[in-house]
Amino acid sequence: MSRSAKLGLDFLFGLIIPIIILSRFSDALGNIPAYLLAALVPVAWVALDLAYITRRFNFITSFLGLNAVVRGALAFWFVDGAAYAFKDSAPSLLLVVLFGGSLVFGRPLIGAFLEQAFDPRTKEQESLLKSIFDERPARRALWWGTAGMVLVTVLTTIANFFLNLWIVTAEFGTEAFNLQVAEANAVARFAIAIPEALAFVVMMSLVMKVIYERLPGSPGDEDFWERLQAREARKTTQEA
Repeated sequence: MSRSAKLGLDFLFGLIIPIIILSRFSDALGNIPAYLLAALVPVAWVALDLAYITRRFNFITSFLGLNAVVRGALAFWFVDGAAYAFKDSAPSLLLVVLFGGSLVFGRPLIGAFLEQAFDPRTKEQESLLKSIFDERPARRALWWGTAGMVLVTVLTTIANFFLNLWIVTAEFGTEAFNLQVAEANAVARFAIAIPEALAFVVMMSLVMKVIYERLPGSPGDEDFWERLQAREARKTTQEA
């Protein structure tokens, strides 16, 4: 499946279908069943994607799976007001804990995303990647990149909380509540989720820039692994 098709399906099942269910089918299905269905459609799509489309067990898929499990479990916590705003922000709060905790334990989480992006296929490639990650400039970039994501996620979590507190004011189980949830989800996707994703891409790009600067040659000469192997060979020659 192409990336554009995958992105389109993510948008369809993650936003469009839930909004349609909440805004058009609350009366026919019942307010609470419609709310649950809308909340579980994105969870089901992530599960289907991981099991039958992506079909690769790695850090990123595990990360997405954990997020889906949390969202699925929270769907059955029937609350409104400030409690709902907190519930909707809880998955983002989990990201803050994971990114922040990785800094505390000295394992910047953005490194795991980068490792998955580089996709080492052999033990040698894994060793070479670990070697460059362990160098001081790369370690510093990984730390600051992860710290940047902690800051961005804290800000977006707070923004999401107050957005829901402002928009979702109706009592749970009413049609008005479902309509307000649909509105909040639509606003949050464009005003919060997209900037958050762009910030993540920027952080990843800045860290990758530092890593590429440690490699011999220019970006157009060879692929990443060839340049990394050339770097290792040069280090071995210098040490000899």
